Amino acid sequence: MRILSNEDVEKVLTPDETMSALEVAYKELSAGLGANRPRNHTYFPVEDERYPGFRFRFKSQEGGNVSAGVWALRITSDLAGVETLANGVKRRRLIPAAPGGRYVGLVTLYSMTTLEPLAILHDSFIQKMRVGATSALGIRELAREDVRVAGMFGSGWQAQAHLECLLMVRPQIEEVRVYSPTPANRIEFAKVWSERTGRKIVAVDDPRQAVEGCGIVTCATAAMDPCFDGRWIEPGTHITAITSPDGTATRRELDDATFDRADRIVVLSREQVHHDKQFDILGPVERGRMAWEDIAELGEVLADDAPARRNPDDVTIFANNTGMGIQFAAVCARTLALAEERGLGHEVPTEWFCEETSP
Repeated sequence: MRILSNEDVEKVLTPDETMSALEVAYKELSAGLGANRPRNHTYFPVEDERYPGFRFRFKSQEGGNVSAGVWALRITSDLAGVETLANGVKRRRLIPAAPGGRYVGLVTLYSMTTLEPLAILHDSFIQKMRVGATSALGIRELAREDVRVAGMFGSGWQAQAHLECLLMVRPQIEEVRVYSPTPANRIEFAKVWSERTGRKIVAVDDPRQAVEGCGIVTCATAAMDPCFDGRWIEPGTHITAITSPDGTATRRELDDATFDRADRIVVLSREQVHHDKQFDILGPVERGRMAWEDIAELGEVLADDAPARRNPDDVTIFANNTGMGIQFAAVCARTLALAEERGLGHEVPTEWFCEETSP
């Protein structure tokens, strides 16, 4: 069995490889050739006295698809809570409370034919890439092709992946306006990514500037509250969000006005909407603005089983509303194959993880 660190994964996993593996997985899930258990968060009343208000949380998700040939179980053992920034903005935070100031996030892959565990991978870089690549697939299918100016909320590690993948599926974009609540962070992000991409990445001081005049608006944050006022949205805009209520926290990136403006809403998982009581996505249905059946899944859109944009003035939303085990199966299987070709990681005896008597 092979063990791969984030450093190993980063050497082989590109946005192209991630997007390719995920597109196959989503189509297979839509066609009944994949399976996924809804993501689950369990909070427990154990706290570390060094971090008041932060509690132990165990998160798990699992799934697999035929092409990947593996079943994936992804877990995180977290100390999770909410912090308030100097400007009063609240955001979710995970504390690196493991020995050495580290986090614990692991993906285990199991063969569907021989049953054995094949690999354990650190999840952080994969997590970053699979979210950004999924959002990009939604943009590719739903956003207008003539967009030249985009807006982005967030300037952290998820925003990095989202910007890189955005420019892959819409290479004609000339300017990206970036807003995040900490001025120094958004300024540094704009500087670094202008140099890396050769595009005009601009830090803006008002969230409205990252919406008005922007044909694509991407939210890639750890926000607890909506990033902008939906009344600012212009006809033809495509909006992406990666944060919705998760059953334990009522965090969201988009307000009711944004969802009510939408002519088309696509989610990653309809099952997760009900599992986590994601009231932000359910809002337009409960307010009678659209039927539940009108909300499609990304896999259906990719497989041409559901319509995407109907006309240039449509406002479209892709709610990248959950992490899915099938994502980790698809991306980690591809990563493992690439890592094996290069001899990366550490090998340990598989028999350590197999037993002679029935479970």
